[in-house]
Amino acid sequence: MGSSFLWVKAFHIVFVSAWFAGLFYLPRIFVNLASVPADSHAERERLLMMARKLYRFSSLLMVVAIGLGLVLWLVYGVGKGPHNYWLHAKIALVVVAIGYHHACGSLLRKFEAFANLRSERWLRIFNETSVLLFSAIVVLVVIKPF
Repeated sequence: MGSSFLWVKAFHIVFVSAWFAGLFYLPRIFVNLASVPADSHAERERLLMMARKLYRFSSLLMVVAIGLGLVLWLVYGVGKGPHNYWLHAKIALVVVAIGYHHACGSLLRKFEAFANLRSERWLRIFNETSVLLFSAIVVLVVIKPF
């Protein structure tokens, strides 16, 4: 496939990992926001600023990661051919990850509007979802179980 394929693949891995790093940390900021005392305006605003910047940066990383993934699939033919059902599962999980990313954006807007109804416990569980998604995607890509 050539060295250009390897460069695209390497940068796809870098951008996916960076995007997920944002998805690992952004919900953790939400956990911290949920536990901020009502009278601690400076702490709340600092956490919101961090969350806004991380969400914007993660959104950019997501777009590049998806774009590089599409290049691998459509240009280099990764996953094409018979018995590559692992790619179908991976794409389904990537769609879930995109939804998770947008759910983080929705939570951020709710925190900004003082409208968060989620408990700190719920947010802690939500925080772990990205780790499970990332792990499942890596297993599908490396092991190709089906």
